[in-house]
Amino acid sequence: MTAPIGGREPWAVRILYIHQFFATRESSLGLIRSYEFSRRWVAQGHEVTVVTSSSRLSEQYSRKLFASGDIDGIHVRSVRVKYSNYMGHLRRMWSFALFTLGATWLAVTAGRHDVVFATSTPLTVGIPGWSAAAVTRTPFVFEVRDLWPEAAIQMGVISRNGIVGRTAKALERFLYRRAKHVVALSPGMVAGVVAEGIPPERVHMVPNSADLDLFYPSEKDTDFLRRLGVPEGAFVVGYAGAIGPSNAVEAHVPAAARVLHERGRDDIVFVIAGDGKSLPALTEAVRGLPNVRLVGSLPKRDVPILTRSADVLMTLFADVPILATNSPNKFFDGLASGRPMIVNSPGWTKDLVEEHECGVYVPAGDGVALADAIERMADDPETVERMGRNARALAEKRFSRDELADRVLAILEDAASR
Repeated sequence: MTAPIGGREPWAVRILYIHQFFATRESSLGLIRSYEFSRRWVAQGHEVTVVTSSSRLSEQYSRKLFASGDIDGIHVRSVRVKYSNYMGHLRRMWSFALFTLGATWLAVTAGRHDVVFATSTPLTVGIPGWSAAAVTRTPFVFEVRDLWPEAAIQMGVISRNGIVGRTAKALERFLYRRAKHVVALSPGMVAGVVAEGIPPERVHMVPNSADLDLFYPSEKDTDFLRRLGVPEGAFVVGYAGAIGPSNAVEAHVPAAARVLHERGRDDIVFVIAGDGKSLPALTEAVRGLPNVRLVGSLPKRDVPILTRSADVLMTLFADVPILATNSPNKFFDGLASGRPMIVNSPGWTKDLVEEHECGVYVPAGDGVALADAIERMADDPETVERMGRNARALAEKRFSRDELADRVLAILEDAASR
């Protein structure tokens, strides 16, 4: 138990949490890690103020340049900044810059807190976090959700030796070194942070997690599948997540679906939910294929309808080395749903599904291998059922949102106590 902070009761920590894309279960876009952690901390008696943009919130946060409100006991301070997955690189950088300016003002004027916690991406979210910590002489903790700028460099978005790449690399090192602790979401991300000269004892691996109350094993939603025109008794392969260049859904699903169609396996149907820059390319690539259904975006609270209606679920990435370090939410949602996972990154998710026998690995970019793996699973229901049980057991044992929220809170408390 930590010592009292600021004369208040032990554990009553005031947290300033900065995340550009803060979203709730009602949002059809964005990741809800920051919301789920915050509402748990508030329920335990802590104070959480979130500085965010309006891009993932309700309309009330878009009416003024700066807005404030309360979401499930979380104090929200928002700056009006637009963001879309369809934006080009320059417009995205402009959005990041606008948020950095507005969020820095909101953060430094948010009053005194015991710890400032900034979570990427983008990397620039660390600027308002560090600024608020410096002005108020408050400990600063930084969370790494992607190894940026390395991911952007390997994806070809920026040049390693260009001014943007060099500046981003300098910012990355600056934020790591100024942070009391760095939270990283996968073993690969931990290694990436340590490689920048940060002592290992200051780097903590807290992966994305499973909302066991929202995602759980259940019978298929036959009404949902019927509305999509999925044949009764079909083997359903699901995907729910971003459809962008880093996921390469448009490269994997059409290729595998075409192979299965040519084999006469239209009893195997892909159901794809999500949105992003690559959605038009995916839509065009599956045109004429009878075994693919595109659902569009779903609010987080409705994603379980898809996950429980699938027999297996996919977590897909482009064939880019840095993406193997990712900690994808869709993977943990699938585990919690008790469904076998198909992964195509040769990183730690591959190790997890193979070690715990809760899914299969296929190489990225190989549509035939993906089709082969799916066909084998469709013809082996006993193995699919066993893998599904193992998936749920793994989610409960290692990736419960409650336990991982407590782990991050302990890191924040340690920083605050110093």
